[in-house]
Amino acid sequence: MKVLLAAVLVVSAVGIPGQAVAAGIDKPLTVAGQAAAMQKDFGLTEQQMNARLKSETDAAKLLPAAQKAAGPEFGGAWYDAARQKLVVGLAGSSRANAVQAAGVDTVAVPTAAAVLDKQKNAVDKLAGKSVPAAVSGWAADAKTGSVVVNVQAGKRSPAVDAFVAKIAMTGVVTVKEVAAQAPRTFAAGTVGGDPYYVSNIRCSIGFSVHGGYVTAGHCGRGGVVRGWDGSNQGEFRGWSFPGNDYAWVQTGYGWWTVPVVLGWGQTSDSLVRGSWEAPIGSSVCRSGSTTHWHCGAVLAKNETVNYGNGQLFYGATKTSVCAEGGDSGGSFITGDQAQGVTSGGWGNCSSGGETWFQPVNEILQAYGLTLHTA
Repeated sequence: MKVLLAAVLVVSAVGIPGQAVAAGIDKPLTVAGQAAAMQKDFGLTEQQMNARLKSETDAAKLLPAAQKAAGPEFGGAWYDAARQKLVVGLAGSSRANAVQAAGVDTVAVPTAAAVLDKQKNAVDKLAGKSVPAAVSGWAADAKTGSVVVNVQAGKRSPAVDAFVAKIAMTGVVTVKEVAAQAPRTFAAGTVGGDPYYVSNIRCSIGFSVHGGYVTAGHCGRGGVVRGWDGSNQGEFRGWSFPGNDYAWVQTGYGWWTVPVVLGWGQTSDSLVRGSWEAPIGSSVCRSGSTTHWHCGAVLAKNETVNYGNGQLFYGATKTSVCAEGGDSGGSFITGDQAQGVTSGGWGNCSSGGETWFQPVNEILQAYGLTLHTA
């Protein structure tokens, strides 16, 4: 049974940025046993959790048509969990009726998403690698129409103020106080469990692709990758970090891939049927070799994370899910739809924290991979 689970762990992979894999999206995102595991983190009954997952499925399906209807006025989108509705921001009023006709709510926002994205990219370039350690990162925020700079609580300094003034040359910038702990990657020294190993580093498998699996780039090294039992499992065929945080391993030596994310006995193993991107506000769960299965919500997208020492990670998705060392590379999934692989964060699964992931569709596009789906 242990060998079978290890082979299952060698499952992994994902889709294409901006594109969705249609398989399974017409079914509710509810996965057998997953709702029960999410109840603990969300404080909902099973019935409430199933209802939320169903409404999130509907929101994911509505987003492409709503964004198209909004056209140049599109100002971002998010899932409102309280009302169980997809909300689209509009930087203008001429497209409101067309967007509402797509079945979503609309609100006015200061700036179009395309404009904000350009500003955020300009900040990335202007910031370079000389970012104060007290700056956890930054992201475009549709609701404020600005690039929000996350500064660790109690660590505001002249260096931080100078950095903010510098990037404010690109447009409106807002400073937000966040947790005092700095972001870090979640690789770990070698310990027992169901991981994969490269050199003396332990990380976690993300998703199966045809021919191997995807994982975190900061785990990437040359040479042979070993499985949970120490046997040869495959080789890294590509990795990128910092900048991105993705990699893929081509498997061999008798290991195979299956479209499954492990539930670690806390919930049923989850089948992977596609990689539709969940909106901000949607629920998401993470599976990793250290802390196993934990859930939370998507907080932000396209965020730049400062891991210190000039290591910046662009295009990250931030979540309220906890993680710890060794969880790096593990699966982020909403229902049966792959979302991304664990990069890093702050905190732990005893006191709480936040975690960022590398969107899976970008990995698939970068290496021309195909997600292994059920």
